[in-house]
Amino acid sequence: MMMKKLLARVFSVRYMLKPSQRTDKPLPPSKDVYARQYRMSWPCALESILVSLIGSIDTMMVGGIGPAAITAVGLTNQPKFILLAVIFSLNAGVTAVCARRKGQNDHEGANRCLRQSFILSLSLSVLMAILGTIFAEPILLFAGAASDTIADATAYFQILMISIVFMSVSLTINAAQRGCGNTKLSMRTNVVANVVNVIFNYFLINGIWIFPELGVRGAAIATVIGNIVGCGMSVLSVVRHTHFLDLRGNVSWGFDRRTMKSLVSISGSAMVEQVFMRIGFFTYAKIVAGLGTIPFAAHQICMNIINLSFSAGDGLGVAASSLVGQSLGEKRPDMAIIYGKTGQRMAFCVSTVLFFVFIFARHFLVSLFTNDASVIAMGGVIMIIIAFTTHIQTAQVVYSGCLRGSGDTKFVALSSFVSIGIIRPLLSWVLCFPCGLGLVGAWLGLFGDQTMRLLFCMTRFCGGKWTKIEV
Repeated sequence: MMMKKLLARVFSVRYMLKPSQRTDKPLPPSKDVYARQYRMSWPCALESILVSLIGSIDTMMVGGIGPAAITAVGLTNQPKFILLAVIFSLNAGVTAVCARRKGQNDHEGANRCLRQSFILSLSLSVLMAILGTIFAEPILLFAGAASDTIADATAYFQILMISIVFMSVSLTINAAQRGCGNTKLSMRTNVVANVVNVIFNYFLINGIWIFPELGVRGAAIATVIGNIVGCGMSVLSVVRHTHFLDLRGNVSWGFDRRTMKSLVSISGSAMVEQVFMRIGFFTYAKIVAGLGTIPFAAHQICMNIINLSFSAGDGLGVAASSLVGQSLGEKRPDMAIIYGKTGQRMAFCVSTVLFFVFIFARHFLVSLFTNDASVIAMGGVIMIIIAFTTHIQTAQVVYSGCLRGSGDTKFVALSSFVSIGIIRPLLSWVLCFPCGLGLVGAWLGLFGDQTMRLLFCMTRFCGGKWTKIEV
């Protein structure tokens, strides 16, 4: 009975606010708050998992070719995300602005944001695709590609650049939809895109039926086809008159000062965050690549697995970001705080399940990607570190999502600079080489980075200044 009362108190929204944070407006029942958060969160979480699975599926399905193929695909991840950093930055602003306009019931303002971000996303992604194709080989050599991986990595990356335009447009539309609470729409596009990707992976990697055997190149082509289909579905979702967002309405396609000011203010800080993140991730990947093909293959597999943990937290974080933005638009900072805290409680429950899965199924999960015994053994050790990182990672992702949803992207950028840009690569290098811990040292560096980001963002969230930011 005492435990039941304790749990009721922990999960009750009445006890989530300090006296100074309470208003005279009534709070909804705890059941309704969790139900709304759940309805928003599970499509976001599933979508985030499916987005990360695109890379995981390619890695998994080329795993039969050998560790060199896994490494070739893995080496392209950070360069690809560096090119996409500007799109991710733009989308942080798109979600925050659309959420705030939805809370204000400003249909015209939300659609102006959608149209201007659509134009920006399309233009920037075309430029990135051209640059990525032209400079693919030097980029991957700098990323750490060796003589046994550079040919496949370059071919995979150049083909992947075709899909970056379709992926970017789809991500931007989905960011706007999430801001307005339409999380299921963006989830469906990624479900279909992943199914198409898996089907064509099966045919093109090994040359099944009438299709040629293309190996790593086949995996890249399958990803392109999947992204084209997903983009088509995203565009269709905003050309119907039945939703809050509509590209066919009477709203102007021209750029206006209010929308651009809000987008630039939030996206500019998010861009700084993305730059720090991608430089840190790139440096980190380059440090691990220096350990050799087998360690990097184990590392890449484990990065795909920990992305499942990140994706679960990211889904809750994106939902919290949207709910926080809408609540602040409705002038309800108390509800913004409550949605942030309910997101944390849901993240803790999910992380606890993942902890036990990662501990007890660690060798099985790694074996899904490869049958190489040395890679499986090395990956099994790293999975223990991943299990103990899970709660920390999901918590910091939800806190970061709340701060982004409020428009407090400058602080998130600063915390990313310190933890990802400095702590992770520096700590990883020291533990990998001078201390001689190898791949284990690199993952302890990642654990340190996640811990610092959690401390930064949790302190900021509890301070409450983010509830006063105007967008």
